[in-house]
Amino acid sequence: MRIFKISRRALAAVGAAFTATAVLGVGVINANAAAITPTAVTTTIAAKSGKAAPGGGTAKTLVLYDITGPYGWMGEVYATQAANLTSHFGSWTAAPVASYKAKDLDAYTAVVYLGSTYDEPLPAAFLDDVAATKKPVTWVFDNIWQLTSRDASFAAAHGFTSGTFDTAGVGEVTYKGASLTRDTTDKSGIMNLSITDASKVKTLASAVRPDGSSFPWAVQSGNFTYVGEIPFAYVTHDDRYLAFADMLFDSLGDTGLSRERHRGLARIEDVGPDADPAELRAIADYLYAEKVPFSVAVYPRYRDPKGVQNNGKAEDYTLVQRPQVVSALKYMQQRGGTLLMHGYTHQFGSVANPYDGMSANDFEFYAAHVDAKDSVIYDGPVAGDSAAWAASRITSSALTFALAGLGVPSTFEFPHYAGSAVDYQTVNSIMGKRYDRGLYFPGVLSGGKIDYTRQFGQFFPYTVRDVYGSVIIPENIGNVEPLPFNNHPARLPSDLVASAKRNLVVRDGVASFFYHPYLGTDYLKQLVPGIKAQGYTFVAGDSMLNG
Repeated sequence: MRIFKISRRALAAVGAAFTATAVLGVGVINANAAAITPTAVTTTIAAKSGKAAPGGGTAKTLVLYDITGPYGWMGEVYATQAANLTSHFGSWTAAPVASYKAKDLDAYTAVVYLGSTYDEPLPAAFLDDVAATKKPVTWVFDNIWQLTSRDASFAAAHGFTSGTFDTAGVGEVTYKGASLTRDTTDKSGIMNLSITDASKVKTLASAVRPDGSSFPWAVQSGNFTYVGEIPFAYVTHDDRYLAFADMLFDSLGDTGLSRERHRGLARIEDVGPDADPAELRAIADYLYAEKVPFSVAVYPRYRDPKGVQNNGKAEDYTLVQRPQVVSALKYMQQRGGTLLMHGYTHQFGSVANPYDGMSANDFEFYAAHVDAKDSVIYDGPVAGDSAAWAASRITSSALTFALAGLGVPSTFEFPHYAGSAVDYQTVNSIMGKRYDRGLYFPGVLSGGKIDYTRQFGQFFPYTVRDVYGSVIIPENIGNVEPLPFNNHPARLPSDLVASAKRNLVVRDGVASFFYHPYLGTDYLKQLVPGIKAQGYTFVAGDSMLNG
């Protein structure tokens, strides 16, 4: 899932959640769709490995995914998101399940299998090793029937076997006493297991039907955890995705990682040379009085090539030419603020991308347009995109910060959370740290050609090191938006506080938001106390880099 942001000028891009599956109109592969026939694997996909996030555990997780059939590409989508999460607990290696060889599991401490293709041909060696291992196994969605059929002792040992898919419009999943949401757009069904010995099965989370009846959404038996659907499809802030993110503490974590701790993070957004110094100082004073350290996302060059805000006359200036803004930023630093590099100009060239070409309104590292239905459509990398081009933007931004006497930020945030795979890789090679939600693409994990027609996003409730290699300071509950825009509803402080409350199900999780200074302090004065009242302690964003 990804959240756009909105500027103060044009109610610009966006504040709504989506996943690749929602954008594409495709959910997980329907288990009951017999027309989807697995095809033989004709290509070899290399395994990809990643390191643990800072402070991560010692787990070595093998993430296996499906690749056959007309929707085989979705296996990589889900594996990417699983790999990102598992980095919080240690290192990981991701590979197609079809490539599994006997005893491959011996090199790892745990395995996560994502069954996204109905009747994916699973290697006998994989089924046999899973049946025999004492290591933690997390099996998600499809093809559990292949395991229970091959291992005649499975039902007796674990107390359950494969069941049938329940296609009721489940809109709620309960977990640890909390009610989490589920988008009923997902029509793929949830596996309703056949419980043969309830004494051996612990229900971790329950799916609630519209009539109030329920059945297990996720269960645990011994070393085996089963989740009845793909938890990455159609995700929102308050989603059952949070349950899955927390379950990994049990299957991958250790005692230290599993401690109960809830931290709040505040980020002041879209601050440029055109900012109002008084607004910045007021925000800093309030947060300082509340003992809330905060981050400030700054783009150091302002551009309005079409003169939208200047009677048709283009404007272009940097922080160096706005000493009062620089003074206000230094004041914010003195009050507990840490500056982030939020791109260079937060817009691209002299074109509408997608709005009007103005800084803070438009995308900088990705092309987009607004369609006839008033939705933002992602078009792919910007013209001329390359590692050298992205590096030049970062270098120019760093130089401008330095010339303004502010120091060079060490953490990057993509404008509107969007860039190409090359841009993300370039940011990782130069800075290695981001404070945002990533945009991901098929091909990044598998090493194939990047598919920019199927981008997807993800938020994190804790620190991760993502598939690009960057350490991610999480942002997971969005921002205040008083008015609806681009087909997305308004989002008020009470909505963010409600999301923070649901995020309490994630042990050692965060409630991290961003906030635009043009809103003043009134909404902030509702938001900060509301999050504190849920039991969160605000910390500096950089503290997340220590785990």
